[in-house]
Amino acid sequence: MEVVVSDDPMIDAELLRDGLGPDATVTVAETSSEDAAREAAADAEALVADVSTPVTADVLEACPNLRIVARAGVGIDTIDVGAAAERGVVVTNVPEYCTEEVATHTVALLLASLRSLGRYDRDVKAGGWDWRAGREIHRLSGLTLGFVSYGPIARRVREQVEGFGVESVAYDPYVDAEEMADDGVESVDFEELLDRTELLSVNAPLTEETREMVDAAAFERLADHAVVVNTGRGGVVDEAALADALEAGEVAAAGLDVFAEEPPEDSPLFDRDDAILTPHAAWYSEEARADLHETVATNVRAALAGETPPDRIDPDLDWV
Repeated sequence: MEVVVSDDPMIDAELLRDGLGPDATVTVAETSSEDAAREAAADAEALVADVSTPVTADVLEACPNLRIVARAGVGIDTIDVGAAAERGVVVTNVPEYCTEEVATHTVALLLASLRSLGRYDRDVKAGGWDWRAGREIHRLSGLTLGFVSYGPIARRVREQVEGFGVESVAYDPYVDAEEMADDGVESVDFEELLDRTELLSVNAPLTEETREMVDAAAFERLADHAVVVNTGRGGVVDEAALADALEAGEVAAAGLDVFAEEPPEDSPLFDRDDAILTPHAAWYSEEARADLHETVATNVRAALAGETPPDRIDPDLDWV
């Protein structure tokens, strides 16, 4: 069992070895470019990929022994799922290991952005002591929270904000309106979501359908006091348009944990005190990290034993 593991620090090779068993040979390698991934996985049966591992058609063609690409995380936008299917390579992810953590991080960004905690923190550390540094802040109760995608993380966010007195609406054409209604969430189309939302939580995966769907036109429709938070995928939000909208006062604040390019370089959001940025860390807790390794190992063992892994990605879905 030849397994190549990305050298991303969130992946612990020893934990994977323990989960895979004594028959596994685990090699840690740098995989952040196509050339590096091709070289690292040339003889591998399994590739454990991090968020920056580009598993393209060319990479897959250069790895004839590969039987599974096991994404050590949720998002699979760096993996050519269709090309993998054509070569008989199974793709898996770990869909639920950090639902609690990402939901909590989403709520934290929403509240921190709404309450201008970043501005206050910088002002006090610079010697200031002025409540007006955070203006304008609006009361949380009575605001409308809108979800772009209503999957497990959005559902958990809604549960966590229950009691705050917010109204919840969601845009997700793949979730039945009655199912949302059972959670106390109103199903709306995308335009109505933007017109009504004051706290926007972007939880969508990156697909051709969702790429930069939250763009300049979307920010123009949002209320001027709206807060925008993205813990889904960076490419769903047009970051340059977001910076422009913040500058123009079309939205009030933003909190981002994910970016179109990671790590981002020279982002127009870096110098803004109305944007709180975190390093794709919403997934993290020690408990989530342990669950991640256990699930990756389970998926790899199943695939290499000729079984269908529990978390196999359906190649017929509209993945990037």
